[in-house]
Amino acid sequence: MAKKVLIAGESWMSYTTHVKGFDAFYTTVYEEGVGFIKKAMEKAGYEVDYLPNHVASDKFPTTMEEISKYDCVILSDIGSNTLLLPHRTFVKGMKTPNRCDLIKDYVNGGGSFLMIGGYMSFTGIDAKTRYGQTSIKDILPVKCLDIDDRSEHPEGIVPVTVKEHEAIEGLPKEWPHFLGYNKTKAVETGEVLVTIGGDPFIAVGDFGEGKSAVFTSDCAPHWGSPEFVNWEFYDELWKGLLDYLTK
Repeated sequence: MAKKVLIAGESWMSYTTHVKGFDAFYTTVYEEGVGFIKKAMEKAGYEVDYLPNHVASDKFPTTMEEISKYDCVILSDIGSNTLLLPHRTFVKGMKTPNRCDLIKDYVNGGGSFLMIGGYMSFTGIDAKTRYGQTSIKDILPVKCLDIDDRSEHPEGIVPVTVKEHEAIEGLPKEWPHFLGYNKTKAVETGEVLVTIGGDPFIAVGDFGEGKSAVFTSDCAPHWGSPEFVNWEFYDELWKGLLDYLTK
């Protein structure tokens, strides 16, 4: 029976104003960046449920029974407010379960968790994402910054493997370049396997009965360069991490 993965985030909507002399008009577009990683996970034999940001707000699991259906939960480019402020709470003023607490309890009880970088991961752009202010900080193998944690590298920056580990077994030492990442700090409860700019890039850790990992750059553009998303080892990277986390 295939192992099940839940991935939330990796979507956005854009509203554009077009000005043409005297006249102006507006266009909207909805886009997803999940395609690369979802395809890789399915190729590795995993069954994937995907919740884009606007759906995750109300459809992300709220009970241990619901979340325990998954062997791994992945958050990628989804802010903590999306989990903490569903419609029933923000609009109707109703009490709802704290889903950051739920993820922590899920991992401590034997589940696995992966956070992938982006503008709305870790602390995020303008420090709006702020997972370091939630209980998820207790199951991260790195420490989030208290300020905007983006480290932008339009010139390209290359990760460096610093430790052999089964999660990255089979990957070459030579990585493609990235265009940025979320800056975090190493902690004693985590094991840094790959660095970028001297900061954690891939780190893993054991928490309670479960496991957690971080990948501090994008799984898709823009930080994930075309060289990365088309890398011959792209699929193997995610397979290795998931196999380790759900072992």
